Amino acid sequence: MGIPTLISTSTASDAASVDITSGIDSTYDEYMFVFTDIHPETDQANFTFQFNADGGSGFNETITSTAFSAYHRENDGAAVLGYATGKDQAQGTAYQQFDPEVDADNDSSIAGILHLFNPSSTTYVKHFYSRSNNALDSGTMNASDSFISGYINTTSAIDEISFKFSSGNMNGVIQMYGIA
Repeated sequence: MGIPTLISTSTASDAASVDITSGIDSTYDEYMFVFTDIHPETDQANFTFQFNADGGSGFNETITSTAFSAYHRENDGAAVLGYATGKDQAQGTAYQQFDPEVDADNDSSIAGILHLFNPSSTTYVKHFYSRSNNALDSGTMNASDSFISGYINTTSAIDEISFKFSSGNMNGVIQMYGIA
């Protein structure tokens, strides 16, 4: 991994979404989005992301992805490593879910890193992967480690990204870095 250079910091305070609409360009071949203490205002909301192509009209690019996660319940009731059924897309245009859901309780939040590769290419599709950690209350009290990877099926340059929850507003910080 190269040296990260901070490009922008977005702080969400009761916001519907965090849309990063500038700074993703040909300066770097890799961009890294670090999300910290992301907290929904609605229980069991999915934290999601989607991209927009240069000149596009909305966050609706075609994504193929896969997801798996490991979690462990606080009461030792379950410890699981497995494919996250329903969190992947096969040429879908929906917002891509991180896994699993996040609660609104003060002891629940999600943090992680999303990598996007070669977004300015007009020859190849764009690859991404993420790793996130989530503390979920919802009566089960568990911690999870989740992995998402895939590609954006367009040869158009990607220059925008949006983060939001499947329902309700959000709080937290998202930083964008370029990797040299």
